[in-house]
Amino acid sequence: MNSNIKNKNIVLGVTGSIACYKSVMLASLLVQQGANVDVIMTPSAQKFIQPATFRAITRRDVVTDFFDANSPLGLDHISLAQKDAVIVAPATANTIAKMAHGFSDDPLTCTVLATTGPVIIAPAMETHMYQNFIVQENIQKLKENGFIILGPEKGYLASGDIGVGRMTEPDEILEHLNVVFGENGDFSRLRVLVTAGGTQEKIDAVRFLANRSSGKMGYAVATAARDRGAKVTLITTPTNLEVPKGVDTVFVDTALDMCQEVKSHCAKNDVLVMAAAVADWRAQKSVEHKMKKGKQQVWNLEMIRNPDILTEIINEDLFKVGFAAETEDIIENALQKLISKKLNLIVANDISGENTTFNSDENEVYIITREKGKKLPLMSKKDVANKILDKIKQLLAK
Repeated sequence: MNSNIKNKNIVLGVTGSIACYKSVMLASLLVQQGANVDVIMTPSAQKFIQPATFRAITRRDVVTDFFDANSPLGLDHISLAQKDAVIVAPATANTIAKMAHGFSDDPLTCTVLATTGPVIIAPAMETHMYQNFIVQENIQKLKENGFIILGPEKGYLASGDIGVGRMTEPDEILEHLNVVFGENGDFSRLRVLVTAGGTQEKIDAVRFLANRSSGKMGYAVATAARDRGAKVTLITTPTNLEVPKGVDTVFVDTALDMCQEVKSHCAKNDVLVMAAAVADWRAQKSVEHKMKKGKQQVWNLEMIRNPDILTEIINEDLFKVGFAAETEDIIENALQKLISKKLNLIVANDISGENTTFNSDENEVYIITREKGKKLPLMSKKDVANKILDKIKQLLAK
């Protein structure tokens, strides 16, 4: 469960848009993450969805009117305003205009006006309405006053057209909320550089040498560090993963490219987590055209060593974390790498037999320092990432 959202008290404001169905999903995701969710619905929102839907999901009263005798929260917008965050999703042009100009004629706008916490706005409307200069001025006014505006996105609209106006997806709103809550976390004073994925060493126009790394572990570390408040830079090879929001991302292909980018970013960071699977070898010569197979039965490919990136990083102020994928003598081989590469910490994987973690969402690792090694039980890569960060924090404190 995401610790940043767990036990947080969140107000979800729902206004009159067909995108209300996404708000139901957002409320469900927030509850699943352990948040306490109070929903405020405008009268027009109730034309699309009944309050009972949100009441069933949140297991809490839904505010629909200032003078709702059945709701203890109807008149208490000050209490609602003192929550950890307010999300207005979907936000119509009408509600955006009222928030921008300080109108407070319903429970939602009163709550927004009284809140001192972060307010996230997810607009949803027809393209031409969104592009109208008045709407744009109102959105800009909200931004200037510290509101967080997410979207809208381009896609299929209720009108049947394709354009900008779709409400940002609930899981993306959740990720942004997580970033907001993590800003003052225990890594908030640290700058963390993370590498991820497997490098791709070119042979010809269509072929390259690669490995089985999915990049999931590196992405998990980058996301966990971001969620704990760190300023994160992610250097990644091409993957099928979605880049974490709020993370500066640099894309590379080869080991040489990654080495160059890591060197250029190290001076600006406090911690380097080298989770990428960097190829040890590359083709000595690569060609721009496609190599035809012809009639030969054997293709001899000459290889040349790639640089060892961690060994080449000479920066005593940088806390360095390496990864080791081993098939035998796990701790001994990892410890040897830790010493030879002058690392502060190394994370070792046993990839022998059926224990491979490639492309898996789970991992079973050893966290090893010069003093001792500890084996962690099988857990999600997100949990492994936080265990690694916990150890980094402990060692830095010394």
